[in-house]
Amino acid sequence: MGSVFKKAITRPLPPGAEIITRLGVRLARWRDGKGKMRTAPVTTGKDGTDRIRDESGTYVARYRDGDGILVEFSTGCRDKTAAQGVLAGLERKGERVRAGLLTPAEARTAEHLATPISEHVAAYIGSLEASGASERYVRESRRILDAVLVGCEFHTLADLDREALERWLNRRRTENASARTRNTDRATLNAFANWCAEPSIGRIVSNPFKGVSKADEKADPRRRRRAMTEAELVRLLDVARRRPLLNAMTVHRGKRKGQAVAKLRPEVRAQLESLGRERALVYKTLVLTGLRKNELGTLTVAQLRLDGPIPYLELDAEDEKNREGNSVMIRADLAADLRTWLALKLAALQTQARRRAEPIPTRLPGDSSVFVVPSGLVRIFDRDLKLAGIAKRDDRGRTLDIHALRTTFGTLLSKGGVPLRTAQAAMRHSDPSLTANVYTDPRLLDVSGALDALPSLPLEPGRQSTPERARAVATGTHGRSSVALPVAQTSDKPGQTVAIAGHHGNEARDTIQLGSVALSGKPDKGSGAVTIGDNRRRKVETTGIEPATSWLQTRRSHITRRV
Repeated sequence: MGSVFKKAITRPLPPGAEIITRLGVRLARWRDGKGKMRTAPVTTGKDGTDRIRDESGTYVARYRDGDGILVEFSTGCRDKTAAQGVLAGLERKGERVRAGLLTPAEARTAEHLATPISEHVAAYIGSLEASGASERYVRESRRILDAVLVGCEFHTLADLDREALERWLNRRRTENASARTRNTDRATLNAFANWCAEPSIGRIVSNPFKGVSKADEKADPRRRRRAMTEAELVRLLDVARRRPLLNAMTVHRGKRKGQAVAKLRPEVRAQLESLGRERALVYKTLVLTGLRKNELGTLTVAQLRLDGPIPYLELDAEDEKNREGNSVMIRADLAADLRTWLALKLAALQTQARRRAEPIPTRLPGDSSVFVVPSGLVRIFDRDLKLAGIAKRDDRGRTLDIHALRTTFGTLLSKGGVPLRTAQAAMRHSDPSLTANVYTDPRLLDVSGALDALPSLPLEPGRQSTPERARAVATGTHGRSSVALPVAQTSDKPGQTVAIAGHHGNEARDTIQLGSVALSGKPDKGSGAVTIGDNRRRKVETTGIEPATSWLQTRRSHITRRV
């Protein structure tokens, strides 16, 4: 038979309490907040200080559970009769377990259902921290859980309800919350419920939110980014390099307002030129590596491997979005720019050491940042766009921001003919559809040019189809054997193509046609070089994350000769 009681506890001495001895017993005497005189026995705590003996404010039930183990359970009741009612329910549950009507796991789950949900959230957050989750993830999980649980009015685990969550998500949609935000809230609550339902945790039997559908993020995009063209990138890098110095030299008042005529000290000019160089290199690095802004900001000198046959950088798992840690390939020209930048940083560090009469370093510290990425880089990027004359939003509503440079990286890979699996690896995506759909701007893809790769289908045997004849006339090969190899159109001049045509035999000559200008020359055997006009050698090459190879060599095997 169980019992209910109030547990004996100790408390610190109340403020203003005096210790007296009565019948050989030490007592503390004080007046409470209502002015009533109170007394309580005094004992010595573990730390040697005096404390008063008291009892808990609520009753505790002691009983034997379904496994026959003597347990104590806080009823949370201040009234003894109410506490005895709770005890009776606990004893009935123990009897059902012993009778085989309820499993011990179900019995333990029932005990958790009445506990305030804040205690379960605190235990879940502690589990995330113990698992090594990042501080940011833990912080965001707590924030989202607090907001969702309050919004859905979930006070205990027994309150968890799928319909309540769906009503709350619909309400968030009417409040103009994006599909991505709603999906994040849903995923966070799902993760919490899955943890509670784990057999080793046993706080609930199953996840009640398992059937809640995700919102369609494609149908409700809040920010769709576009890719930048090569011409826009060139203008952006030029403006980024010049603008810090230009802003400092621009007069803002008086007759010369708006003119860049202000005089600067040599050291100030050098600092501003270095700032411009760094900013342009930041943009270039983002475009040619696909790094995210936060990943670039955590990049240190020790993570760069620039002197090997294939330059690359190593990302630490804690600094990467997917928490994996990856090696990112670096193109040769970017590696050269980075080496130059690090040499300039070392020279500046050595100059400071000489001024301070300190030992002169021979290399940069490994933990020093490669770039100083300002928190306001988004606003800086917008100003650079404006000065470069690049529209932030296009006619489709797609926008440009810092992360759009990663979209540009993915789009240029696709436009350059890089296989999807390779582009996915370069982007460090787990899903190829993310690479193909989200991080590829369809406007920059040459769909029209791709149609020329389809076979010629003449309606009359022995005659070319009308498009084929038109193409032969346009390339100057009408009436003689020829081959044509169209490549991607440029985004700035629609319709501009590059075609390669030639005869059979030793005197075969290639023609490179760009717009209305045609340059002819004899191909160089064994190479992709073409002798053009005044016998100057030129190579047509493609570049990307793979080493550059001759375009003529790689494509010659695909040319279909027609006689």
